[in-house]
Amino acid sequence: MKLARRLIAAGAVIASLGGLVGVAGCGSSTAQQETKPTSIKIWDYEESDGAMGKAWAKAITIFEKQTGVKVVFEKKSFEQIRQNASQILNSNDAPDVMEYNKGNATAGLLASQGLLSNLNGYVKKYGWDKKITGSLAATGKYDSKGVMGSGNWYGITNYGEDVMMYYNKDMFKKYDIAIPTNMSELESAMQKFVDHGITPLSEAVEEYPLQHLWWQLVLQKASSEFINSYEMYKGKVNWQGAATTYATQTIKDWVNKGYISKNSTGLKAEDAGQNFIKGTSPMFFSGTWWFGRFQGDMANVNWSASTFPDARKVPGSSGNIWVIPENSKKKDYAAKFINITLSEEVQDLMGNAGGVPIAATSSNITDAKSKELIASFNKVVKNNQLGFYPDWPTSTFYDELNSSLQELVNGTTGVSGVLQELEANYNKGVKSAGYTS
Repeated sequence: MKLARRLIAAGAVIASLGGLVGVAGCGSSTAQQETKPTSIKIWDYEESDGAMGKAWAKAITIFEKQTGVKVVFEKKSFEQIRQNASQILNSNDAPDVMEYNKGNATAGLLASQGLLSNLNGYVKKYGWDKKITGSLAATGKYDSKGVMGSGNWYGITNYGEDVMMYYNKDMFKKYDIAIPTNMSELESAMQKFVDHGITPLSEAVEEYPLQHLWWQLVLQKASSEFINSYEMYKGKVNWQGAATTYATQTIKDWVNKGYISKNSTGLKAEDAGQNFIKGTSPMFFSGTWWFGRFQGDMANVNWSASTFPDARKVPGSSGNIWVIPENSKKKDYAAKFINITLSEEVQDLMGNAGGVPIAATSSNITDAKSKELIASFNKVVKNNQLGFYPDWPTSTFYDELNSSLQELVNGTTGVSGVLQELEANYNKGVKSAGYTS
């Protein structure tokens, strides 16, 4: 039977929201559950003007109307949750449902520590595994060691994401430069901007943007065996091999040529995004989570986005996941809220706001740019191009990657030294976490 409602290739048949009936006993619980709570506490780190922020605000409104339960919403920063999750979830201040980063070193680590609820019962109750399948499901399931891809459900996503190259087409037109379609054209375009006194790539090394670019360059040369070894510990990672050496050397070369500013070592993701928004730089390599923001903040700018030139794999996965802390006393209502975020109404809103929903109705996505974004992600998923993210292997690797790349950009450590440093930190983290026998 032909599916009429299918936006993401890895998605599945859309189920209706269904009645909000009690589901006591669906999830594992060590905390005494409240059968009729007056409120639940929700944390996320989305911007209110972004696609997910808008969609989840709508979900809160629907939840309150349908259940009569008030939502106490608290917006946190990505860094607040990333750095303090274990401490928070071990306390009485934990929320009832929380957006959290997917991956072994984040959601996997908390699951292995017993801090997240096993969601298997809710998955069966609501049929979430019919909507979240394939590579999109991998980041919601973790084994006893916290390694993603198998085991029990601990997180539920409701959108997809990958990392793209954003182009300010007005700036390209002003300087009579063509939008690049391959690596040779990309480097040629960047050099032309440098010749005009413009730093072409808006970057930030203090947070994730540069490590995502580094990983994209790794993926340009990496085999499937390398990715499985790096992300899933299925073999030894060759840190001095072709993929990592190419990526690290390319970053160094691009800094030396002025394609990336040395001043980016002290910049955060928001700084890099603002430099693209303001037209300081004509290119920005970052995630689809910026797409909806740019639709609003750059409404009068002609811009586009596409996968990185010559990309075989791209950084990306399911979106971040909803988790229910094990200490929550309102798990059933937390699950009801998660289910609403997967409803057609919320998913359609997300799609038209510049997000990548996994359960929207295709005919209801009317925004042209949003259709292009969703089509691009569909193609990536269909072609099995999702390459996950570089910081996932260990709980400390996000900061260690940023630190090593800062040394590379400011010139205090060379290519070989950076790779040796990353190898040592990677191996130390993997061993200490017990991911390998």
